[in-house]
Amino acid sequence: MAKVIKAHITGTVWKIEVKPGDTVEEGTVVVILESMKMEMPVEAEEEGEVAEVLITEGQAVTEGAALVRLKD
Repeated sequence: MAKVIKAHITGTVWKIEVKPGDTVEEGTVVVILESMKMEMPVEAEEEGEVAEVLITEGQAVTEGAALVRLKD
């Protein structure tokens, strides 16, 4: 089953901090969302290599939306 990093709040993707091939560890900031005029980092909850970034900067996302897929 693919590991996916999900949004923990509803907001707009302000900045994507990773790209395919990057290695992330628990706590690595992968995406920064803007919600209610505040920048909110989304951190990896597990380690792995980024397989695919599923969102684009400026895109609106809801809580639970898949942002980044890690390699199996």
